[in-house]
Amino acid sequence: MANTVLKRTLKLSILLALCLGFSISCSSTKEKKAEVAPTTTTEAPVTLESPNGDLALEVNGDSDSNRAGALQTVYFDYNSAALREDTKTALKANADFLKTNSAVELQIEGHCDERGSVQYNIALGENRAKSVKSYLTALGIAGKRLSTISFGKERPVAFGHDETAWSKNRRANFVVTAK
Repeated sequence: MANTVLKRTLKLSILLALCLGFSISCSSTKEKKAEVAPTTTTEAPVTLESPNGDLALEVNGDSDSNRAGALQTVYFDYNSAALREDTKTALKANADFLKTNSAVELQIEGHCDERGSVQYNIALGENRAKSVKSYLTALGIAGKRLSTISFGKERPVAFGHDETAWSKNRRANFVVTAK
């Protein structure tokens, strides 16, 4: 009987020690999280305008965030890579900007809304980016200054499950790769 009591006491002691160790480790984790200082960056703040009042033109800047000079993101209809009239107008303005800034090189990113499969949207995004590139080269921009990539539905700018969000995600935007 004394052996049984000893075994129970030993088991209870081990269980208590494990619980105590677990609670100490959890509380120290919480304390560590509370002690972590907010991260700070050493990067200069993003300016949306240059000193002369023009929009900022930054390497890796993109048209979605207005850090690609005067370049405008363009939009597409559902399930289409065809250029709309408003898209052509924006692309003409983009071509004028590129002619003025002849050292600028771009990556054209094709995007889609969340509907459709991953594979389908990658292909559609690629067709959108290529459609934009073809139009810009037809307007006199050297093809070697333009590269294309598709992100399909993987990088939305608007989160929602309605036409308002979807229409903002069906786009081609521009990323400055050299200036």
